[in-house]
Amino acid sequence: MIEVSGSLKRRLAVWLLVTVSGLGALLMVEAWWSAHRAAQRAYDSQLEAAALTIAEAVQWQQGEPVVEIPAAALQILATRHQERVFYAVLDADGEAVSTNMPFAISPSWRERAAHAPRALTTEFDGTSWRLYGREYDSAGWVSQEPVQIWVGHTREGRLALADELFERTVSRFVAMVLLAGVLMAMALRVALGPMRRLRRQLRAREADDMRPLDARVPEEMRELAQTLDHLFARQRQSREALLRFTADASHQLKTPLAGLQSVSELALKSPEPADWHAALGAVHEGAARTSRLAGQLLSLGRLRHVEEAGEVAPLDLAALLRETLLDWAGREAARYHDLGLDELPAGPSYVRAEAWALRELLGNLIDNALRYTPPGSTITLGLTGDAETLTLYVEDDGPGVPAEARERLLQPFERGGRQDTDGSGLGLAIVDSIARRFDGRLSLAERSPHGLAVRLHLPRCAEEETP
Repeated sequence: MIEVSGSLKRRLAVWLLVTVSGLGALLMVEAWWSAHRAAQRAYDSQLEAAALTIAEAVQWQQGEPVVEIPAAALQILATRHQERVFYAVLDADGEAVSTNMPFAISPSWRERAAHAPRALTTEFDGTSWRLYGREYDSAGWVSQEPVQIWVGHTREGRLALADELFERTVSRFVAMVLLAGVLMAMALRVALGPMRRLRRQLRAREADDMRPLDARVPEEMRELAQTLDHLFARQRQSREALLRFTADASHQLKTPLAGLQSVSELALKSPEPADWHAALGAVHEGAARTSRLAGQLLSLGRLRHVEEAGEVAPLDLAALLRETLLDWAGREAARYHDLGLDELPAGPSYVRAEAWALRELLGNLIDNALRYTPPGSTITLGLTGDAETLTLYVEDDGPGVPAEARERLLQPFERGGRQDTDGSGLGLAIVDSIARRFDGRLSLAERSPHGLAVRLHLPRCAEEETP
């Protein structure tokens, strides 16, 4: 029974969505950091330019630095976000020459700025500040003492710029995702096109069309197409075998029925009771052969067309072999043959099989040996085995079967070239079907110095195993 478990297209779409979402999240994090770094660099460059402009305005009067903050320095820091701009000019002792900062520059900041330009972020009065400090060597006439210039402003502008850059990145990313979604849907439709074409081709086939597929498929569907071709080939072989079996069965049934009709017609034309009695005897024998043939056809059909064997209990093969032999030894058909049993193994001889099927198998092997060997022949049944396999065998010292004919004996209605018996040629075909039903293997070999040995190999099982 076919059960639908989701959609292949939906699964591919979900996996692609998960992948794109994961990569998108990483890209968004990277875009957020990149936007803030870009805004930080842009505004730090403004602070550096403003500090340099203030440094150029420093003058020395009577050995003291004097500075008048140029308007250009404040214009550099002015933005549309109206941040508050602050500055501080410190002499070599850290004293403020000119400042409008609401807080003092800490000694640690001044010490670090003395070695290299210093940019830092700090909090004051609940507001985030960005400061830039740098020490410059002044060029006075009387003395040359360094001065430190610190400039800063609040961070509203750079945060707004970072948000603006991030929003632009997000909008572009969303547009790209939407475009990728459309392209992905088109790609899925194109990629699944061969599957739709194969489905339409299979639906358009007639029920009895078992020809190989004629389709171009991608590499990923090659194994599926080959599996379908293999299935069609098996179905074609099975259909041909069924047709052959039906034709052979019809022929085999038609022959005795035609004989019965001829005998009965001749008897009806004769006024002698003796002729009627002889005709009735012939009709009885013919009906018995036809009945046996019909029974074997039913057995073979049931074995070849029913489901595989289900769970069955372990079966003592040695006991079944002994019982079957005793039953056949008392029949009229075995009266003129030496039907015997070899010594059976001392240990347990269990196989997992159905009793009725193995009785049918043994009956056919014994019946074949009785029919195809002359009176006085010796027929021996036996059982051997190892740790994994049990081998049941039926041997006779009859005329045997040529090697080239033994290969065909497992086919229905095949008699190994013998036409001097009333056998139907179905016995070994039934035996082979039963052997396959229980994972067994049938083999035919020549018995020295003459005769035929039929061996059935079945997997052994333990007595305590339960179905």
